[in-house]
Amino acid sequence: MLTVNNIEVIYNSVILVLRGISFEVQPGQIVALLGPNGAGKSTTLKAISGLLRSELGEVTRGSIVWNGDRIEKLSAEDIVRRGILQVIEGRPLFRHLTVEENLNLGAMAYQGGRFFRQDLERVYNYFPRLKALSKNVSGYLSGGEGQMLVIGRALMGHPKLIMLDEPSLGLAPMLVAEIFDIVREINDKEQVSVLLVEQNARAALALAHHGYVMEQGRIVLDGPAAQLRENEDIKEFYLGLNTSGQRKSYRDVKHYKRRKRWLG
Repeated sequence: MLTVNNIEVIYNSVILVLRGISFEVQPGQIVALLGPNGAGKSTTLKAISGLLRSELGEVTRGSIVWNGDRIEKLSAEDIVRRGILQVIEGRPLFRHLTVEENLNLGAMAYQGGRFFRQDLERVYNYFPRLKALSKNVSGYLSGGEGQMLVIGRALMGHPKLIMLDEPSLGLAPMLVAEIFDIVREINDKEQVSVLLVEQNARAALALAHHGYVMEQGRIVLDGPAAQLRENEDIKEFYLGLNTSGQRKSYRDVKHYKRRKRWLG
């Protein structure tokens, strides 16, 4: 469905951010991209969605193939029309508009919004809280409500692939669990593929079918999510557990200075 093949990304014709990464997303699959800040996860999503150009970024090598067609040179508008929608980090909303008006804008990405009413009820079935807030100005929503709205707005566009950038950022654990449960339900019922960028490795690997670990613009490890959850390096550096299953203190961890066996 989606194949990212050995791409490099440069910002301002100078700064090399992605250094030849490759991965794929199969139909109906949830794939997690894990890694620390600065690894290039968000840049990867923007390369796929076409948003790099707004930040003076460019795919300078490799290819991004969607259902057999190369898309790395297409505009963001064309990529949305093909069924790829990115939910940007930080829950950006049209904050002066109501919840329903934000959803209406999302509906315009699919056949000019002609199915707005039935799609609205579909989103409200996944997010009943949004229905109760439908006439509220979105700028006054809580963080969790805002995250529900941006995912719901993307869903209004009938995506074949939703890319979620740090959906758990700044949210309480119970809200994260609720939102991830809804993402799983959307994936199960509608077979929408999901590419998830997330620093909460525990939550991401509980949701995903497959995972990739990024370091310094490269893919350094990948495998089925269940396998990655049992990987000793993942336990130690992303789940905060050592080989005995005990949580390591920061004093112990910092002495590793980012040493990882997969980079050896």
